Amino acid sequence: MKEDVRQARDAQVMREVLQGRRRGFAALAPFAGPAIVVSVAYIDPGNFATNIQAGARYGYALLWVVVLANLVAMLFQSLSARIGIVTGYNLAQLCRQHLPRPLVWMMWVVSELAAMATDLAEFLGGAIGLALLFHMPLLAGMVITGVVTYVLLLLEGRGARRLELTIGALVGVVGLSYLIELFIAPVDWAAVGLHVFKPDLPDGMAVALAVGIIGATVMPHALFLHSGLTERRAKPSNDVERRRIIHLSNVEVILALAVAGLINLAMVIMAASAFHGGHPDVARIETAYQTLVPLLGGAAATIFLVSLIASGFSSSVVGTMAGQMIMQGFVDFRIPLWLRRAVTMLPSFAVVAAGVDATRALVLSQVALSIALPFPMVALVWFASHQRVMGAFQVSRPVTAVASIAALLVLTLNVILLLDTFGAVSL
Repeated sequence: MKEDVRQARDAQVMREVLQGRRRGFAALAPFAGPAIVVSVAYIDPGNFATNIQAGARYGYALLWVVVLANLVAMLFQSLSARIGIVTGYNLAQLCRQHLPRPLVWMMWVVSELAAMATDLAEFLGGAIGLALLFHMPLLAGMVITGVVTYVLLLLEGRGARRLELTIGALVGVVGLSYLIELFIAPVDWAAVGLHVFKPDLPDGMAVALAVGIIGATVMPHALFLHSGLTERRAKPSNDVERRRIIHLSNVEVILALAVAGLINLAMVIMAASAFHGGHPDVARIETAYQTLVPLLGGAAATIFLVSLIASGFSSSVVGTMAGQMIMQGFVDFRIPLWLRRAVTMLPSFAVVAAGVDATRALVLSQVALSIALPFPMVALVWFASHQRVMGAFQVSRPVTAVASIAALLVLTLNVILLLDTFGAVSL
């Protein structure tokens, strides 16, 4: 009953916003949530590994890559939100409606595999953090991570707002953790200010890391999920209201991903300040934790693990939500939440049982995402610029051109990353 009352109140507030009776933050607040949820994809444990390696090996030199990657993410997440608001369908549903059936089935299989690869990185990240913090076996950390994320997923049944607030709180934990780390680490702020804007690629390995940062930035499951979260957020009754929702969504995307971008910058800055001078070869999460203890103290190392656990929990929840939406959108089929959670955990347990290094598994999961990325990325640009799908809300030619160039850049970098991974090229 309380949930029904709250939902009715939220609907009334949204109606007042669309009618122009609420402005400023009071207008943004009731519509906020979707971009906050998907922003988790940009601070997941896979980012931890890449950012630590970039900062340890090259100091502040690759900060500009993080900024560029974040701008690309803002563009594509705003397009994903836009198609959901305008069409009332998510990206997977639009693919099912407009694309040839064989292509739809292939996209579904690839996207499901990508969702499982995403969950592998996120699930392992949370488990690694628990294992290191509480000195328990990695398998025990995985079991706890699975139980906690399933409990968090159950919150969605009690209202999407409750889950959004919980995920927002976990993002806040990650952000606060790195804010504290920046006060502990000896940061050269002049160098930070320089390298945020100055492009610099010292050698071939720096190119490989830049490829990894940019190529893994736009996450396939985030593109699918954002369109689904916005299409069910509010139901505009005319084009004026639809434009207002798009505007509010764009503002939220900028704010939420700006926070995620700052957290990624903080990860690189912390790694550069702590490791670059004497430990440039730090690349594994476990090594980073062990090295932080003598360098910055036990408190800094503990804060690092707390942020990793919060990232793993929140991103694993979001990955499962995206996988459910992908299945329902492409093939109009839904399985129980506990079954999906169990299925997506199996690869993680298999990897650990086989003795594969956890950090290496994180890297390989990013390779899988690189293979899957072209499908949703190209589809998103095509739908957003297609007049028959978007009507008067199709994006302008300049925006289409920028999105196409950005997509080509990201996809090219992904190809380079894949070729380097399999030894076809050497960076």
